[in-house]
Amino acid sequence: MTQTITMTVNGREARVDVADPDMPLLYALRNELGLTGLHFGCGLGQCGACTVHVDGEAARSCMLPTASAAGKRITTLEGLGTPERPHPVQVAFIAEQAVQCGYCASGMIMQSAAFLAKTPRPTEDQVREELVNNICRCGTHPRVVAAVMRAARG
Repeated sequence: MTQTITMTVNGREARVDVADPDMPLLYALRNELGLTGLHFGCGLGQCGACTVHVDGEAARSCMLPTASAAGKRITTLEGLGTPERPHPVQVAFIAEQAVQCGYCASGMIMQSAAFLAKTPRPTEDQVREELVNNICRCGTHPRVVAAVMRAARG
């Protein structure tokens, strides 16, 4: 028996039929709604590749049951900005060339955007602390930090 979960995804109402309401939100967003900006990394909420915003808060979608998203506002990388009007963090990531392989980038961007919404003028140490649980295996953390600082400066 399936259950229909209704949520707002990137500003639009979305309905997802799930056989298991405990299925991670990551799978519903990627497989059912075709939003591939978020990635499966560790499946344990430790790497950050699957980060989305849930009612404005950064959240690891691999750890959230799809049923917990019912009635919530979900924002993925695809809904953060557009090619014509990218989010300031996206602009800064491009300017600082803060992406190498790109696998972690969407999670880094989503975590950073949520952080800057609450802490618009962070110190570099605050940025590093905020991103400590977002893993980049390519070693672009220095450029990521520079990008977040650039976005904070506006």
